[in-house]
Amino acid sequence: MAIGWLTVLKMVPWGDVIENAPKVAQGARKLWSTVGKKSPPDVSDAASPDDTAQTTLSAQESALAGLQTQVTTLQIATAELHQQMLESSVLIQSLAEQNTQLIQRLELTRKRMLALFLLTLVLGMMLLKLYFW
Repeated sequence: MAIGWLTVLKMVPWGDVIENAPKVAQGARKLWSTVGKKSPPDVSDAASPDDTAQTTLSAQESALAGLQTQVTTLQIATAELHQQMLESSVLIQSLAEQNTQLIQRLELTRKRMLALFLLTLVLGMMLLKLYFW
């Protein structure tokens, strides 16, 4: 199972990932600043026809009341979508920041692994020199 993960990790173009991490974080910040500044659409209660009135509405008034109800429904749906967009942009910004931190840690780990490899190589060469001399 670990071999599969190693294969996947080897296939990732880490140079491109490291190079693009700041761009991703910056894009998420721009998205958040753009979305965060927008105010949600104003949802005003539509005037509903008085149920107690005994008057009958004409065809035009009935159509107008139906359209007004649809507009109110659409305004509510738009406000809900705007809220979801705000929450999504916060999540994207958080993920971009975590991605940047992950890339920084991976780069540090890569450098440490390289240093350990070189140290092991030098120690191995010294051991071979001692063994064969």
